[in-house]
Amino acid sequence: MIIIYSKNANSLFIAFYSLMKKIIVILFIMIPLSLSAQSQQQQKVDSVFKIIVKYFNAKNADGIYNMAGENFQKEISFEAFNNLASKQLFTLGTLKVWTLLNFVNNNAATYKAKFDKITIQIQLSLDEKDKIELFLFQAYNEPAPNKTALVATSNPLKTSFDLKLDSIARTYIQKANTVGLCIGIINKDKTSIYSYGETIKRNGKLPDADNFFEIGSITKTFTATLLAYYANEGLVSLNDPITKYLPDSVSENPELKSITLLNLSNHTSGLEQIPNDLIKNAKDALNPYKNYGKEQIMHYLKTCKLQSKPGEAYIYSNTAVGLLGYILEKINGKTFQQMVTQIICKPLGMFSTDQYLNPLLAPRFVQVYNAAGEPTPAWDFDVLAPCGALRSTLNDLLIYTKSNMLSGNDKLSKAFKLTQKVTFTKDVKIGLAWHIILVNGMEYYFHNGDTYGSSSFLAFSPEKSQGVVILSNAAERTDSIGAAVLKALQ
Repeated sequence: MIIIYSKNANSLFIAFYSLMKKIIVILFIMIPLSLSAQSQQQQKVDSVFKIIVKYFNAKNADGIYNMAGENFQKEISFEAFNNLASKQLFTLGTLKVWTLLNFVNNNAATYKAKFDKITIQIQLSLDEKDKIELFLFQAYNEPAPNKTALVATSNPLKTSFDLKLDSIARTYIQKANTVGLCIGIINKDKTSIYSYGETIKRNGKLPDADNFFEIGSITKTFTATLLAYYANEGLVSLNDPITKYLPDSVSENPELKSITLLNLSNHTSGLEQIPNDLIKNAKDALNPYKNYGKEQIMHYLKTCKLQSKPGEAYIYSNTAVGLLGYILEKINGKTFQQMVTQIICKPLGMFSTDQYLNPLLAPRFVQVYNAAGEPTPAWDFDVLAPCGALRSTLNDLLIYTKSNMLSGNDKLSKAFKLTQKVTFTKDVKIGLAWHIILVNGMEYYFHNGDTYGSSSFLAFSPEKSQGVVILSNAAERTDSIGAAVLKALQ
């Protein structure tokens, strides 16, 4: 897949049929570079990009095309690619300087690329054979200037750690596109809460630990806990094939035969990141999951093709975890939200974690803002709710974090421990949903979440009795400040 920059239209145009739709980036988790050593996969992508730069500057379309994978070459012939490259890409001039901006899902790299005539950004990902799968040219906009006046905060600025935390938080909240920020820190027996910014632009009201935020893919850890709970109860086995729980008309798809419940939770199922018909079914481009229901996912599964063999490769998948939640609903006979409330929230006293907010709770929900700092709708979910639908507060997530760190013999504690058991170590170390990351040589259980208007971060170390929860009502990722807070605690 590729998008070429059009000088004549001064805009982006879509080159191939699979992208002849609105482009919606729907990725919940970012494995930030600052949290761990450069992964083997990132090294592979960087190496391929260096070769692409060499071929690009030599105007060698044949060289680039021969590095492409089967799916890429199915979408465009060499003749068409050569024509687009010569008339569009190569007219940008020499690619002089490039910088890695981010590396998403241990898969897709985004580079800032400076050409003779323009600076753009290029996204690149590889397939399971290390061939080009995504080659995307996009407009690049320099970030807006930071806010000049200091944003309001509840930070008392009394201790040395308060001052460190303030310095870290302001690298985020002083940006032009951020609005509100809540940070919760567990350090042994002490819990500290810091608030910055506003719940709504220019309302002058600090967000607090009882405000609701979208938590995005942190929801996946709740889904994993439900799976672990039922596995411990003997209602399911982690190694159960998913076809055991699907209609016969769906199970007939041979691609699904080897996928287990474990594969769905640790992102090794081979299922796509999002169903390839999700965007087609989206009636609202700003709320893409709202209209994707059970009928749609069953239709998708009947003919879907896997990206890799189950159990062999990490491919972050909202599809997989959404399907896992659907299966658990069938087993239990209750909705995802009912299961979360009954098994996790009620026993822990988490009364402010929900998929839906009733009229009494809704006023505590913050306004959310997109990457440009403009208001955007919060997301609604149907069948894929288990991959990212929950809304919660800092207070509730601090309870959740503490409970994940404690040892206990009750059923829920045992479920938490099972989610933390390592299940896959190739490129990414992961349990059930929880990613195990290294910060300054120390391991933490980690997940984050991103929607069009929110960003969240949660990491903890049972060994050190330390945890960090960060909630933002803007689509500016919080991973870098999360990593910085973890380092400050060490």
